[in-house]
Parts: sequence; structure tokens; C-alpha cells
Amino acid sequence: MKPLPQLDDARLMQPSDDDRSRFGASYERLVGIMARLRGENGCPWDREQDLGSLRAYLIEEAYEVLEAIESDDAKHHAEELGDLLLQVVFQAEIRRQEGLFDAADVAHGICDKLVRRHPHVFGDTPAEGVAQAFGEWEKAKAKEKGGRSIVDGVPRALPALLRAQRTGEKASRVGFDWPDVSGALAKVKEEIAELEEAIATKDKKEVEHELGDLLFATVNVARFVQTGAEDALHAATERYRARFQYMEGRAKEQGLDMSTMGLEALDVLWDEAKARKL
Repeated sequence: MKPLPQLDDARLMQPSDDDRSRFGASYERLVGIMARLRGENGCPWDREQDLGSLRAYLIEEAYEVLEAIESDDAKHHAEELGDLLLQVVFQAEIRRQEGLFDAADVAHGICDKLVRRHPHVFGDTPAEGVAQAFGEWEKAKAKEKGGRSIVDGVPRALPALLRAQRTGEKASRVGFDWPDVSGALAKVKEEIAELEEAIATKDKKEVEHELGDLLFATVNVARFVQTGAEDALHAATERYRARFQYMEGRAKEQGLDMSTMGLEALDVLWDEAKARKL
């Protein structure tokens, strides 16, 4: 891979011929290939797709990028980012064929937005630290969005834990929050008690309600300790899988059937797995 060019502010705003050759040509090639695939003599499968059929692929590719990041494999990461970029260009080509916008509009739009929302970089109001920079972004965003609710910017389609965390973050920015993590922890304890009461009533709807409140309260704790709730649960699930697979292996070694071993014997295997730091 060629070394990345060093870009100063002027070249970022007005790319040089060399920059256009490196960055622009690749994007143009991808857009052109996608247009060919969707064209009259293109690929039957690509021509058949619409925005509805592509939704699942967009989500899948985004998650594959996350897996590539976890693997810390740069080559794999670049490949998966390419697959995700394809989904952006694919949807833009569909819209171009509808006469609404094209891939160039998408790129220009995000460039303009980045400049507008970074007046501390591209304007005359430098930011002193992360908090002020974030504040400038939020002020610019609020001005663009007009009278929308502060929590409207959190997509409903996000995974539930991530959506809960982003919603809490948005509300916190206007001061609706506890002073520190102790308040969030106290709320978790309160919700546990309310869930226990709901379980005692055997009212399924009420149990679901209180369980949701408990999960939301737990997400707020994650926010206070600056941990992604989605990432934390993902890691916990991976640990559970590894430990359970260890248990399966140990049971097989001993010629035992896990389904008939009983909980006490299974707990012994679980403790073994934990002792191995799985």
C-alpha cells in the first residue's frame, strides 16, 4: 500500500491533482462499476435490488466491519469497509436512476456538513478542548435541525442497548442526569426491587415493563463509567459461549451427557471454566 499523503488544511478543502488521483479516481471507479452493474446490460441480481432488499445487507456489512475491528486485522478491516462503502454507492445509484440524487451529492453533502459543524476548525472560533469542540458541533446541529426534539436524532433501528445509551446521552446534554454514577446505581437497585414485585404478580406485561426499566437503568451505569453497553454485553456473551463450550468439552471427555448431569455438576464445570479465565 502506498504511504498516505500528508494533507494540510488548504489541500483538505481544495484537493490537489495528486489527491484527486488517489482518492477521487477510486471513488469514481466504484461509482462507475455500480452504474454498469445496474445498467441495461448489467448484472440481473444487481438490477433487481431495491432499497428494501438492500436493508439487510447494509446492517450485515456494518456488523462485519465491527468484527474486523475486533480482529485487529488491517487487511480484513479495509476489505469490510469496502463492502460497506459499496452499500452506500449501491443505494446512491438507485436514487440516481430515480432522478433524486447521486453518489457525488452524498459525498458533497457530508463534506459540507462536516465544515458547517466544525466552525472551531474551519472558522474563526477555535475550541479549547474536547468539551468545547463537542459543544460547537451540537450548537451547529441544533441550528440545522430547528425545533426537533433533542432525542429525535437517535435512530429507532439501532440495537436496543445502543439506542438506550445514545438516548441517555442526548438527555444528559441538557442537564437531565444524576450528578455521578451513584445515582445511576441506586436506580438499578430500585428497578430490581420493582421487577421482583412485578414477577410476584405474574403479570407478564408488567414484568416486561419493569425488565425494560432495569435494562435502561443498567445502560445508564455503563454511560457513567464510559463503557459501551452494547460492547459490554457482547463481551459477556462471548465469555459465556467460551465457558459453555469448555463445559461441553469436559463433559465429552468424561463420557457424560450434560442434559442428565444436574445443575450441581454443571456448576463445577462452569467454575473450572472461570478459573481458566475463559
